[in-house]
This record gives sequence, structure tokens and C-alpha cells, in this order.
Amino acid sequence: MTNPEEEVIAIMKKMDIDLAATLPCDRIKNLLPLISENFPEIRLTREENGVGICAGAYLAGGKPMMFIQSTGLGNMINALESLNVICKIPLPVLASWRGVYGEGIEAQVPLGTHLPEILEGAGLVYTIIDEAEKLPLLESVIKDAFENLRPHIALISPKVWESSDCCSWEMAGLPEKPELMERTCNFNFRRETLKPVMLRNDAICAIASQLDGEITVTNLGVPCKELYACKDRELNFYMFGSMGLVSSIGLGLALRTKKTVITFDGDGSLLMNPNALLEIAKEAPKNLIIICLDNGAYGSTGSQETCALRYIDLEIFATACGIQNAAKVNSAEGLIEVFKKFQAMQELSFIHVILKPGNTKAPNIPLSPEEVTKRFKEALKA
Repeated sequence: MTNPEEEVIAIMKKMDIDLAATLPCDRIKNLLPLISENFPEIRLTREENGVGICAGAYLAGGKPMMFIQSTGLGNMINALESLNVICKIPLPVLASWRGVYGEGIEAQVPLGTHLPEILEGAGLVYTIIDEAEKLPLLESVIKDAFENLRPHIALISPKVWESSDCCSWEMAGLPEKPELMERTCNFNFRRETLKPVMLRNDAICAIASQLDGEITVTNLGVPCKELYACKDRELNFYMFGSMGLVSSIGLGLALRTKKTVITFDGDGSLLMNPNALLEIAKEAPKNLIIICLDNGAYGSTGSQETCALRYIDLEIFATACGIQNAAKVNSAEGLIEVFKKFQAMQELSFIHVILKPGNTKAPNIPLSPEEVTKRFKEALKA
């Protein structure tokens, strides 16, 4: 008799899932090692990042799926709405449904109890699988997500796993006495003050002048408008929401394509989701260049000050996360020079661009999120 964990793996293979983005839950601890053995896997630090990574992988032709604890849906709803729903990007999600069956942790109960109503209120499709006999419904969840280009969440009750004798978790357990990890610090500090002399638009147009067949993903708001006005291309993916996921989407793309992927991220965006750099550094795709456009402000909302203006250096932060190729520039000439250098190296890179706050008057992008997505995905197939 097949264990429910093995049945999930069989369904994933049948449906051609080719990437799993995971965060652990005690109830699916025997499923996760099987996923690791059978599929390319990205172990997340936050659920929102998985939404971005999976979106990028899908845009490049992949069929990703997420595996999380249901509490993580509380972190994901805005990203699902403002990225997957409006851009029609599919995402099947297996959520270990906590707080409703045999729950011993009181903090799991409030969200878990109300989760179906929350998902309904958000207009997100879900399927409840509350016993092992209903696991075949997971195939329908995955099929619906990709056929109807939308998120579909499978709420899996802990009851599903109760009768399983799968012990993959114990077999894949950590050694009794794990060796101490040796770590090397590669920081190279330069005590130098770079005065901001460019606006964000100047930096975007400087890079745009160098673009040929590269892929770009651009932060929402005015940066997208500036790139569109400077150099619109079918290989430009413009974001309309889900702030903080620019470079996560870039990671998903970079893992599925040989093209160079460039993300136009911002200081406010990176500070909203700093976990993204940890996952990027761990995966270390050689074809990803992150351009951090740091004007010390939330440029699209009135130039309110960010912590990057006075309290944190994002080049140092990126290096601390494990990105070894990093540089700081403040001129168009310096930006182009470093960009060409990193592009020739073909290694994961981070360019910290010091900018003056301020926006240019750029028109709205005359394309809907769905049109941008369709155009971009078709360009990647060419």
C-alpha cells in the first residue's frame, strides 16, 4: 500500500512539477525529504519569496509548486493577489492546514480556523483534503492552477498523514554530532564616501543602453515607467505590485534560463524583503545581476526616507548574505563599467548604485499586467 507521502510524489511527477519551493511544517516532515530526493528544491526563508521565485520559474517555462505550513498563507496573500492573480501566473500550493485537527499549539488556531473564509474573501481558490482517500484531489488542484492560470491552494489536514508508516524524516535526520561549520569572512571594506550625482532614471537608462538579449525585472511604480520610457522591450518584465519580490522573481528566471537576468531593485524594496538575498546567495545563479537603485527613499510614494539613507549599507548587507561579487558606484560611467565587468565574469553579482532622490515624469505603461506577462513569456520562448 502506498503511503500518502509517496502518493503526493507520484502526483507531482504525473503533473510534471519540476521545482518545489518549501518551508517546513512538523506535519509534513516525512514528505519533505521525499521532495528533496525527487525534485529540484529551493528551501525558503519566507513564503512570499517562494511566490516570486515560482513566478519567475513559470515565466521561463517551468512548472513550480509550493509546500508550506498554512500559517504562511497569511504572509502570501498580497503577493498572490498583486502578482499571480493580476498577471495570471499559476501556482499550486500544498499547505499543511494547522489549527483545525489535533492541534496542540494554541497560536495556530485563530488563523487556521478562519482560513477558508479568509481565502474566500480574497477570491483565492482552495480545496480541502481532510483524509488520505481524498489525496487524488491534489492532481485536480495542480491541473486547475496551470490550466486556469491562477493560484490554487490545497489545505491538507494532519489527518491525511496519520495512518502513514513513512519514516523518511528519521532516515534523513541530522548526524548525532554534526561537525562545527568553518566560516570564512571575505569582507573588503573601503572607507569612501560616494556623493549621489544621478537620479534613478539616469542609472536605469545607462543600463538600458547596454541591453541586447538580457532579461530585466523592474521594481513596481515609477522605476517601471522610467524603463518603459527609456527602452521598452519584450524581455522587460514590469511589476505592478508585490513589492519586495523583484529579485526573487529574477532568481526564479535565472534558474530556468541561460540568458543574463538583471533585476532593477530598490533600497525600499530590498529592505522590505531582505531574506531574498539569502536565498539568492545560496542558489548563486551565475546569470543574475542585481542592480540596487538606492536613493535613500521610497521614490514612488513621496520620497519618504528609508533606513538605507543613514543606517545600513546595502552593499555590505549583500556581501554578508553571501554575494561575493559586489560593488558600489555613483556615476553612469562607473555603473556601465562595473556592469560590463560583472557580465563578463558570469557570476552572481550585486551593484549598489548611490542616487539622488527624485522621479522623472514618465507616462503610465499602456499595457495591462496580463499583457506584460504574456508578451514576456512569449519572448522567452523565442
